[in-house]
Amino acid sequence: QVLLVESGGGLVQAGTSLRLSCAASGRTFSSYVMGWFRQAPGKEREFVAAISWNGGRTYYSDSVKGRFTISRDNAKNTVYLQMNSLKPEDTAVYYCAADSGRNFPPSEYEYDYWGQGTQVTVSS
Repeated sequence: QVLLVESGGGLVQAGTSLRLSCAASGRTFSSYVMGWFRQAPGKEREFVAAISWNGGRTYYSDSVKGRFTISRDNAKNTVYLQMNSLKPEDTAVYYCAADSGRNFPPSEYEYDYWGQGTQVTVSS
């Protein structure tokens, strides 16, 4: 059982940057694959990025590849999403998630724990 709390969202202009953080509780954080998802108003939740337990592997959706970077600091029980060159279509609630399974990247349905989300709004 782990708790995930996202932070760092806000209102920004297109072309700027923002870094999201996800703080996790639990002593086994370093054993989890971590992922970021987002859900825009009226849209289904979509995958953004994932990172392996030791940070050695990352995976991104095509829509954010080259602009977003996922990273983790296991000593701080925290995963980050650095978002650069933000676009209005990036506007969404961003969720972090944790998966204890073997697959990488995991399916959306394989993640065991989810945070409550943080709002990112990108204006023109």
